[in-house]
Amino acid sequence: MTRISLKFLLLLSVLAGAVALLPREAQAQVPGPHPAYNHALENLRLARAYLHDNWAWEPVRQQDNQAVAEIDAAIREIKDAELDDGKGINEHQPIDAHLGWHDRFLKAEDRLKAAHSDLTRAEDVPQAREFRNRALRHIDAAESTVDEAWRTARWQ
Repeated sequence: MTRISLKFLLLLSVLAGAVALLPREAQAQVPGPHPAYNHALENLRLARAYLHDNWAWEPVRQQDNQAVAEIDAAIREIKDAELDDGKGINEHQPIDAHLGWHDRFLKAEDRLKAAHSDLTRAEDVPQAREFRNRALRHIDAAESTVDEAWRTARWQ
């Protein structure tokens, strides 16, 4: 080998070593699993399943539908951040369909709180921050609406 090609190989190996030593933030982000986001999606789907009940009483039906719309919006925000777990909106763990309205609202509220907690503790994915923050606002709105629906249903 010539002296120039040896220098070139040495320079190339030093450059490759330097790139390998860069902090992870300086390197391109590699897509991977995002367990907190996936768990939040699972909780949101369960909350939606507990709510989607076609109430006969109009005031509660409107609030229930509003909460479901907020949950759907939160799910879309997470998926728009490309943190999708690949499951459909109706793919969730089985729920106890025999629960009364009181317990269904409580279960939905518990799942919404859990989804909120999942997202606030989620790993930092810089390109997802804006989507995560909007999803949190939708979850908070859904939780507030579920609470309001629960109070309204008490008067039925």
